[in-house]
Amino acid sequence: PMKVTLSRKAHFNAAHRLYRKDWSDEKNDLIFGKCNNPNYHGHNYELIVSVTGEIDPETGYVLDVKFLTDIIKTEVEDAFDHKNLNLDVAEFHDLNPTAENIVVVIWNKIRKRIASTLDLEVVLYETPRNFVTYNGK
Repeated sequence: PMKVTLSRKAHFNAAHRLYRKDWSDEKNDLIFGKCNNPNYHGHNYELIVSVTGEIDPETGYVLDVKFLTDIIKTEVEDAFDHKNLNLDVAEFHDLNPTAENIVVVIWNKIRKRIASTLDLEVVLYETPRNFVTYNGK
């Protein structure tokens, strides 16, 4: 059977601070540098959500892109856009909002909304040159 990957791009703007409560200020500064700014800093995050599966012979789709768009809007854009990730997003109250942790949180939120027969991969750009990828493994 043919497998095809459908991808959808999205974006959100959010602030964060890389900081561990259990570390001293000196250690936080040493490890996280300017990303440890107590007043937070922001990124224009870009997201690529890819779903891989067999083409449905009836619809010709792997997944209806409108369905995927709605999931991304609800689970990511509405949840994270124009938010302070540390303060406004429950998942990061006790989890450092690094790009690595954010991409895993996003993957988990989307994963539970799509069929288990579909593979899911999420790519998150924190800057145009820095990005992370997670596929559940």
